[in-house]
Amino acid sequence: MKIQPGDTIPDTTIRVVDGEATPKQTGELFAGRKVLLFGVPGAFTPTCSNKHLPGYISRYTEFQQRGISVMCLAVNDAYVMRAWATSQQVPAGLLMLADGNASFTRALGLELDGTPFGMGLRTRRFALYAEDGVVRLLHVEAPGELRVSSAEAMLSAIGGLSQVRE
Repeated sequence: MKIQPGDTIPDTTIRVVDGEATPKQTGELFAGRKVLLFGVPGAFTPTCSNKHLPGYISRYTEFQQRGISVMCLAVNDAYVMRAWATSQQVPAGLLMLADGNASFTRALGLELDGTPFGMGLRTRRFALYAEDGVVRLLHVEAPGELRVSSAEAMLSAIGGLSQVRE
């Protein structure tokens, strides 16, 4: 079942690539802070490398200014995620989450069967915003699209969420 706004982020082990590839609990990563997590089908794939991740890199300081941590999730191993981060010049602090066995992706209910394309199980393209481990916004893309999970779309949606609370 797909995670929904109001749900708590599931607690699983994931590898965080931020210099090293350190195993962490997702519950720890999301606890006590605002997090924008976006998921991509794979490192080095065309849309992910040319549009999705670069959008978050270019708007990273805007998220930081709002006190929001940014994390990128893909079903790739930590070595691939580290190489991708290096090739994309990911800024320090934008965490790359390597979900090699897709355990976190499956726990979120956001898996995609890429078998027909020779890719196996992958992460759907999505973005979610959570506060203290509770999902506040979830935007899942239709196949082949990059609209609702882009950095621009999420900044706008988070801004709208803030206005609703005031």
